[in-house]
Amino acid sequence: MTASTFRIERPTINAYSGAGPTASTKTPVGFPFPSLTATVPKELVHRAAVAEVMLTDWERLDDAHFRLAAQWPRGHSFFTPIDGEHHDPLMAAETIRQVGSLLAHAEFGVPFGHHFLMWDLSLTVHPEHLRICQTPAALDIEVTCSDIKRRGSALAALRYETVIRRDGRIAATGRASYTCTSPAVYRRVRPTRVLDGDLRALPLTAPVAPQSVGRLSPADVVLSPTGERDRWQLRVDTRHPVLFDHPVDHVPGMVLLEAARQAAAAALGRTSFLPLTLTGDFRRYAELNMPCVIEARRLYRSAPDAAEAVFVTGRQNGELVFGCTVTAAALGD
Repeated sequence: MTASTFRIERPTINAYSGAGPTASTKTPVGFPFPSLTATVPKELVHRAAVAEVMLTDWERLDDAHFRLAAQWPRGHSFFTPIDGEHHDPLMAAETIRQVGSLLAHAEFGVPFGHHFLMWDLSLTVHPEHLRICQTPAALDIEVTCSDIKRRGSALAALRYETVIRRDGRIAATGRASYTCTSPAVYRRVRPTRVLDGDLRALPLTAPVAPQSVGRLSPADVVLSPTGERDRWQLRVDTRHPVLFDHPVDHVPGMVLLEAARQAAAAALGRTSFLPLTLTGDFRRYAELNMPCVIEARRLYRSAPDAAEAVFVTGRQNGELVFGCTVTAAALGD
């Protein structure tokens, strides 16, 4: 389980605030050039920085089906190109996460300030359609919602599946599910010291060598050495401008997925690592003020040419926080 919320520090856009199930729009009210491309409002996808918004447009097809548009840049400060040729699959995971936030606020009427508890997020990519070209990747996303649960008129839970196409070809697919809670409910389930700002994150620990986990910069490494093989401490840098785009009271789910990716790269001995699938399940809040132990275990391969698979877990005080299976093409594929 990973929770997220986003607080607005200025008046919200009337077109989205408190929108109901029929209040769909593709561009903000009063936008003077509707034929031009712009990102969706950053508040809808729980980002503080406009540069981190992947989605550019959306349209309701019916009560459970939506069409969205997105763009991936050729270069990114954190989602750096893999082997210099492919878009980072974790950028697809972030795009899928943003889809859920946008639909909740803009189409299912979830007010700003409510909390989203992500229970799972999975991703499958097709590397041949992730190649970096001479322009940013323009994407069309089909979304199918299921298990739409309401508490009265308010959205309580949602599961959705996505198909991300690039030039008509499937570049990635994914699914996710989350529940929504009001600020009052969230205050009851979270420790008072966490919400009152008394929480202090652990001191920042040293990173492992970036090349050992498929990264280029030490600043982007989320694992610290423990002296044991395939076992690390989660490295939590709350100053990271992408992984911690805005203040939170827990470790974001995208940090845990990145930890799984890096742990899998280390377990497989890959200095350049492009995962084919990630299947993440979140069980509880990953707290900022206690160590999180990350462990990786290579799984049995059914055939010599089968994809390599690694199961990664994170635990705090011995309790399972999350588990994620990561697969990658066998070397030489």
